[in-house]
Amino acid sequence: MRILVIGGTRFIGLHFAEAALAAGHEVTVLHRGRSGTEPLPDATHLIADRDADLSALHGRDWDATVDLCAYFPRQVRELAAALGPGRAGRYLLVSSLSVYDIPAAPGYTEDSPLLPADGPEAEEVTVATYGTLKVQCERAARQAFGPETLLVRPTYVIGPRDYTHRFDHWVRRLARGGEVLAPGRPDAPLQVVDVRDLAAWMLALLEQGASGAYHAATPPPFGLGDLLDAVASAVAPPGTTLTWVDEEFLRSADLPERALPLWPADPRTRATSTADPAAALATGLVLRPVAETARDIRPFEPQPDTLTPEREAELLAAWHARQA
Repeated sequence: MRILVIGGTRFIGLHFAEAALAAGHEVTVLHRGRSGTEPLPDATHLIADRDADLSALHGRDWDATVDLCAYFPRQVRELAAALGPGRAGRYLLVSSLSVYDIPAAPGYTEDSPLLPADGPEAEEVTVATYGTLKVQCERAARQAFGPETLLVRPTYVIGPRDYTHRFDHWVRRLARGGEVLAPGRPDAPLQVVDVRDLAAWMLALLEQGASGAYHAATPPPFGLGDLLDAVASAVAPPGTTLTWVDEEFLRSADLPERALPLWPADPRTRATSTADPAAALATGLVLRPVAETARDIRPFEPQPDTLTPEREAELLAAWHARQA
């Protein structure tokens, strides 16, 4: 296939483009040029800002288009207009589990109600607007590209080259060993997917000619405790322990927003972190163990807004004193 990738030089897009090239497909990557072209020397690179000028797409056509960076529905509409009728091939939008309203029960499927999205289209991506904007992007995609549109709704994506370093934080912390502050409850729902598994499966969906919406996530029940235990089994030295610290105690500690990455503290996040991935598994999604992902994470420098060793020790001491 001839595949157009919108935003294919970072994380998910980079892994997808590499998988497509390795499988013998022709890959064109449209990006702003900020990440360079070195990671994908065998791809065709179109340097453009999708928010400013998409004329580089005029007169070209592809068998499939993979859109990894649509956060506003106008971006989907503008991409469709730039490509013109029939030139995008099968359109795959990377969406999110954040599109769902609070589901009725764990193990919800792709038919679960979405967030209301009939109001104005927000002009800024925030925690409050992100999910609704993704619903509006999905709606715009189906309107512009038709019923064959593919909607991939992943949970937290982890693995090599993750520029958010959310999962990497726990790999680094557990590799250091000692007493580790674990936030909240071990059974708090949390789902993840390795970026390499996601990329390979997205490519398989296009090769199969699939359409519709699919979850990409570890099957529930899976929680923060399962994730930390898996990481510990892969990287933690002997004697490493997890101390689970109460949510209210942590909220009163005035921690930075990203101090404890992936902590599902918000009730809505916990509710939507129980998606059933059966449809994706039936189409070929294969999930590697979280421990394997942890072993493949390279060391990195601590992020400035995560919990420092000194602050962690202070919190643990205060927590133990409270329990005495």
